[in-house]
Amino acid sequence: MDVYFFDCDKTLYDYDFHKRLPKLAELGGVSQYRLASTWWAGGFERAAEIGEYSTSEEYLDAFAEVTGARLTLSQWQEARKAAMTPIPGSIAVLHEAATLGTVSLLSNNPIPFKDSLPVLTPEIVGVLQDNDLVSAVLGARKPERRIYTRALGRFGVKPSDAILFDDSLANVEGARECGMHAHHVTKRDDGTFDTDAMLAAAHAFAAR
Repeated sequence: MDVYFFDCDKTLYDYDFHKRLPKLAELGGVSQYRLASTWWAGGFERAAEIGEYSTSEEYLDAFAEVTGARLTLSQWQEARKAAMTPIPGSIAVLHEAATLGTVSLLSNNPIPFKDSLPVLTPEIVGVLQDNDLVSAVLGARKPERRIYTRALGRFGVKPSDAILFDDSLANVEGARECGMHAHHVTKRDDGTFDTDAMLAAAHAFAAR
């Protein structure tokens, strides 16, 4: 069995934190500076991404305690979705890859992200079939070696039978160091994502 792992942000969906932060501030009733200087600069989001909070409720409680912004999960989703734009070509590659093998997310994100995928990523949840691995569940972030070995273990496959598509070169190199195949998702000179190269990499992996 071949497994095609896809990052989410800037791979399947373009992501702009500068759209998310103002929406969080608006919904939470606190300043953007307070949010950025407490939650993100304080390392809480990074901690959440490696499983510090095991449920969305725990995450939102901690977020309120640290920032003073009490959010519902639907408000968190609203702010997260405001920062995400589907990349049609990348999503088409995911759907094509699903005809060649098993597809899965492999994303550095906290538990609320996993819980919110039907809202945030309606274009892909059907084809993923619950293969929605996030770092918070695996207890490690890319490019740490253990996130790749744990993800491979979920599917019972050898590193050579898996490929990662990711916009981060460090994440791509981390996967390769584990023996996986990997494709670095890049932008063309005009600012669009080079999804043709993604598709070619998927077919080359299938034909190896």
